[in-house]
Amino acid sequence: MPFLRTPRRRTGLFLLLAVVAIAIATLSLLAMRQLERRSLLGDAAQAREQLRLHGDALQSLIERHRVLPAVLALDPDIRAALAHGNVDAADSERLSRKLERVNGAAATSTLTLLDRDGLALAASNWRMADASNVGNRYHFRPYFQQAMREGSGTFYAEGVTTAVPGYFLSEAVRDEAGRPIGVVVVKVVLRPLERTWAEAPEIVFVTDANGVIFLSSRTGWRYRVLHALTPAARERLARTRQYGQIPRLPLEYRITADLGQQVHRARLPDAGDVIWVSQPLPRQGWTLNLLRSTHDSVAAARTMAAAVAAGLLVLALLGFVLWQRRRLAQLRERSRVELERLVEHHAQELRSAQDGLVQAAHAADYGESPSLQHLPQGVCVVDAQLNLVAWNRRYIELFRFPPGFIQVGRPIADVFRYNANRGLLGPGPIDEAIERRLNHLRSGKPHMHERERGDGSVIEIRGNPLPDGGFVTSYADITAYKNAARDLRSLADTLSRRIDERTRDLADAKREAEDANRSKTRFVAAAVHDLLQPLNAARMFLSALRGRLPDAGARDIAENIDNALAAQDGILNSLLDISRLESGALETHVRDFALDPLLATLAREFGILAAARGLRLERVATSAVVRSDEALLRRILQNFLSNAIRYTPRGRIVLGCRRQGDQVRIEVHDTGPGIPEARQQEIFEEFRRLDGDGEERGAGLGLAIVDRIARLLGHRIGLRSRLGNGSVFSIRVPRGVSAAAPATEDGPGAEDASTATEEAATDSLLAGCRVWCIDDDARVIRATRLLLERWGCRVELAGGVEQALAAARADDVPDLLLLDVRLGDDVTGPELFGQLARRWQREPAVLLFTAEQDEALRALARERNWGFLSKQARTSALRSLMTHLYQRSR
Repeated sequence: MPFLRTPRRRTGLFLLLAVVAIAIATLSLLAMRQLERRSLLGDAAQAREQLRLHGDALQSLIERHRVLPAVLALDPDIRAALAHGNVDAADSERLSRKLERVNGAAATSTLTLLDRDGLALAASNWRMADASNVGNRYHFRPYFQQAMREGSGTFYAEGVTTAVPGYFLSEAVRDEAGRPIGVVVVKVVLRPLERTWAEAPEIVFVTDANGVIFLSSRTGWRYRVLHALTPAARERLARTRQYGQIPRLPLEYRITADLGQQVHRARLPDAGDVIWVSQPLPRQGWTLNLLRSTHDSVAAARTMAAAVAAGLLVLALLGFVLWQRRRLAQLRERSRVELERLVEHHAQELRSAQDGLVQAAHAADYGESPSLQHLPQGVCVVDAQLNLVAWNRRYIELFRFPPGFIQVGRPIADVFRYNANRGLLGPGPIDEAIERRLNHLRSGKPHMHERERGDGSVIEIRGNPLPDGGFVTSYADITAYKNAARDLRSLADTLSRRIDERTRDLADAKREAEDANRSKTRFVAAAVHDLLQPLNAARMFLSALRGRLPDAGARDIAENIDNALAAQDGILNSLLDISRLESGALETHVRDFALDPLLATLAREFGILAAARGLRLERVATSAVVRSDEALLRRILQNFLSNAIRYTPRGRIVLGCRRQGDQVRIEVHDTGPGIPEARQQEIFEEFRRLDGDGEERGAGLGLAIVDRIARLLGHRIGLRSRLGNGSVFSIRVPRGVSAAAPATEDGPGAEDASTATEEAATDSLLAGCRVWCIDDDARVIRATRLLLERWGCRVELAGGVEQALAAARADDVPDLLLLDVRLGDDVTGPELFGQLARRWQREPAVLLFTAEQDEALRALARERNWGFLSKQARTSALRSLMTHLYQRSR
């Protein structure tokens, strides 16, 4: 480039580029922080809405039983027994049987009747010899003291007799004079809520006024404290025996930012970076808390910041090109000005020379005058009779006159004719050309013109009259000047064409990049929707199946299927995260952890798949501790095992590790056909796959993701393979600190029991709810119908757009509409709802149930007061949100 030829200009350009790079980095960082805050606030709004649903469910469970003690306090038998004051064993059994019947109908935990001294006279659990409340005193419990003092009371505590925690609701029994003579107590067990909360990815827990956690989706958090207990609080807990032993273990956390409205950003050792949302429950004096991971929000913000940086870089490049174009335009303008200046200078020199020529002609001698020899032009002087009187040597040289031809007194017409015969006067009749020139001399007018010779040289001719008659003519060779001017014009035209070409090329490249980016965005959106549809259908089929399984063995199989679907969901998330891997926006959480629990989990998950294909998956136990990101390492090993099962027709697969110095090499051995050496590198590229004999064929992205994750973590991928002898895929991971706490797993029995309990529990609040389900995937439709009917819903329509439009009538409006967003190429869910609403003439409750993650859809749902739920959510979340919408619409 012409403007980079000097070191000073190059240094200036490099400084400018450095300033632009710093500015782009600063703006990207500011954009990332702003986008991260907006994303966190958006997540906080969703978390607050989810927390509100959890709070409504908790209050609904409590309110369902609040009226029961008040009703029993008015029972004539209970009042008569307490008024009599002497309850024998027969009366106690009769009253206990009554409380037992009422408890069975109300589905509470325990009903207890206390006298005025806090002695339990009767209880619904009277048949339990070791855990019966009958005969125990509860005068120290706050719910008894409040009821005797104020008429009613509430208290959450562990049961003194049963050791089962619950929420106690009490009501005083009064005699005819209105004096309290006893208390009726109902105990509501809230622990089942914890199992529902545990299905969500968020952490949900409840704290009392002292900051003690007594309900939590994480078992290890129960009875931890958020802050140190005061001596008064410790004394009160000991006196009321609320939690058995006084809680002492604090919950480790650190608040990093206050986002306002009871929303904080915090960091916990076992939960990472989270959004902490709190909601007071003033009636009970509790606080409901929800922790949601910020991983997705931060990753989305960084992706957007990378897009902003890319946009700024494009703008900077465009600005550089425009600056270059302006620079070249300035050079072209400068060349034009320089050319005009040279022309003006040359003209000035010619005018000065002409004036000197006239003066020299006056003083010239006859013949070849010495006074004209210094002039660079050829000069000849004629008198009033148009005869030659003086000339210089340059005049003879320019026209190459023969010796003796130019003489004093020779008519200038003879000279013109001699030049005409040589073709120097141009085309046309010779006599007319000579006469035209003689007339110029006779007129006595100045003249100037240029003549190009046959050899390409250009002569500028200037003529001026002499005061006393006669004429002086100068002949200047301006060939070099003309060539320079022509070169300058050619250079200016070339620069202009280059500027236009580069501008067009940049515009074309920018347009192609934008088209490619839009195509990629559309492809990713369509892929997300299509891939999640069958996975969501499988989950709903499995959820409906669990409640019908008769024995623990079948439930164990269902649980393994659920784990496999969860593993598939993780692989899908890996596919969707490949763009973040390319841009470097994917966060890693590297720590020391025991390797064996991870290998055991993978062996259990993939062992079922291997057995289904007639293969044997073996795991070699290890005590190694490694340092890596456990979730990303799991993805890598999942890909290795999935490929080994897919491409191994028979034999076995071995999962294990070897120690190598300060590293651990985790290996997956198979007995498959092996991989040719020529293809061992290309299989790590996108959309490269081996031609297996099995039915399953991957998309060719698995090993490409493995390669990118390994490079992100700084791990090394290895492959050894021989045709006919199988393959060994491996990854080298740094060894961790031996004292690192090993990962723990819940026992299968407890998990199965909770799952079975959850699936067996039918939500009676949805019983009789008339539901329409509209989706474009037949598998999702069948699975949804099966699941909703198990919950007691009346699924009156489960189909696509055409079935919905055909069935919609003004006299048949459903209570709840489950609506997908993508319903084909021509219509979306919100568009279809407008058509249905016009036919129904009113709007039912709507739940957008979709795989789309567009924030605009969430905003639309909030604006129209609709529900919004991702198809990746657990079925319990779907049931909770449907219950909320149904109860709100009634």
